[in-house]
Amino acid sequence: MSGVGVFATALIGIFAGWFADLVLGRRHSLFFKLLIGVIGAFIGVFIAQRLELPLAGFWGGLIVASIGATLFLAVLGLIRRPA
Repeated sequence: MSGVGVFATALIGIFAGWFADLVLGRRHSLFFKLLIGVIGAFIGVFIAQRLELPLAGFWGGLIVASIGATLFLAVLGLIRRPA
């Protein structure tokens, strides 16, 4: 996520974590949403770079982080689900 500052990155993380919570029907704290969003941003950037998608700036970062955070929560839900 190039071209955004620390404050914008934190906002992107919070929004991405909130979006992932909303999509998957979960309820987490603000801190956990930020953590989900930051981890999701790393996952999303990794995937976007492998697919050579040119997403930059606030909106590109938000899209990439939201997709990554949703994937992260979905996989985490599969791992933590009792059998």
